[in-house]
Amino acid sequence: MHEMLEDLARGNELRETAPWLKLFLGVASILLCVSSPGPIAPLLVAASMSAAILLLAKIPARFYARLLLIPVSFAVMGIIVILFVTGSGTVLIEVPGLPLAVTTDGANLAILVLARVFGGMCSLYFIALTTPMTEVFDLLHRLRVPTVLIDLAMLTYRFIFILIDEAGEIYRSQVMRLGYGRFRESVNSLGMLAGALFIRTWESGEALVMAMDARCYDGVLAVPEENQTVSGLSLALALAYLGAVLWVSLTTGGLQIL
Repeated sequence: MHEMLEDLARGNELRETAPWLKLFLGVASILLCVSSPGPIAPLLVAASMSAAILLLAKIPARFYARLLLIPVSFAVMGIIVILFVTGSGTVLIEVPGLPLAVTTDGANLAILVLARVFGGMCSLYFIALTTPMTEVFDLLHRLRVPTVLIDLAMLTYRFIFILIDEAGEIYRSQVMRLGYGRFRESVNSLGMLAGALFIRTWESGEALVMAMDARCYDGVLAVPEENQTVSGLSLALALAYLGAVLWVSLTTGGLQIL
């Protein structure tokens, strides 16, 4: 996954666009999504960012859909709770025999939360799929972020994907040995996976430290610097887009779907 994300970030059609412009556009879109009082603006951000990812950056649609499925699945589980335990108003659905009901206020809140999550994740994926992490770290360095924080972020980013890769390898090995056939076997296999994952991750961390020491690591992880300028037209289009999203957010904030 880590290698594929980096390959797409380095080989997409927006690769030559200035990284600070993409980061500014993505972060500003996330802030507009989470602060929007209505669902229309976040949905507009989700649609426009998805269009930029698929049509401008030429990211494969199937891979992008798989990425979106992960956060949306978690959001749906939270939204189910919001539907039944929050809000007042007209009752839309009532569960027979239980004090649970879906009301208009709860449904509108659930739609708003889902729209915010969807718009924010599309904006985050716009950054991740079009901007290599080395450029993000270089931009943080230019912004005078303390070097120790940048180094910690780089190591954390790397170790997250080491953890995921190790867990995937162990899980696939267990599945091939029918380790998840029954419930008791599944619990036992999950415990073994957690223990083995801790050991494997520790060993991978030690190997990384040894590799860094072998390359004369002196406490600073250097990142390549790239000087990329942005055209006035690109900046104007980005500001116009953000202004349009802000206008939609302000004018449709009181709109209720139900």
